Amino acid sequence: MSRLSPTDVACWVVKSSRLPEEVAPGWAPGQARRLTRCLRRSYRLDLMRPGHPCLLWVSGRTAPGVHAVGVLAGEPAEGGGGPEVVLDLDLLADPVPRAELLADPVAAGAEVLRMPAGSNPSWLSAEQFAVVRARVAAPPGSQDRLGPWLP
Repeated sequence: MSRLSPTDVACWVVKSSRLPEEVAPGWAPGQARRLTRCLRRSYRLDLMRPGHPCLLWVSGRTAPGVHAVGVLAGEPAEGGGGPEVVLDLDLLADPVPRAELLADPVAAGAEVLRMPAGSNPSWLSAEQFAVVRARVAAPPGSQDRLGPWLP
């Protein structure tokens, strides 16, 4: 695919090889957490803006899929080990399994599914994002902050 433009990206996908409870011990479903995640240096970082919808994708063999939803809390910045971004996320009580998204004809085309070892961040198109939105209910009390998640 050619370079992404801002209109291509409906949602950023930030990947982790560790489960949420390993990333943030004590994080319970429905709770909000602010996390800082490392990114790969690329032109994509220039497209990321505070307030953009994002999700936390767990990769690997143990429970791969969407585990948390939220928004970018800031623009990517240089951290101690390279670029990183701050995310405001709500942990899902019912994560969206990778297999479920692979079974959907629209979601199956998502970069994170086609190229699991690809760049961090990845992204979803508006159509792919709509599939996740239809499956994920906004956590109680998060309606204002997660407005982009509402149908």
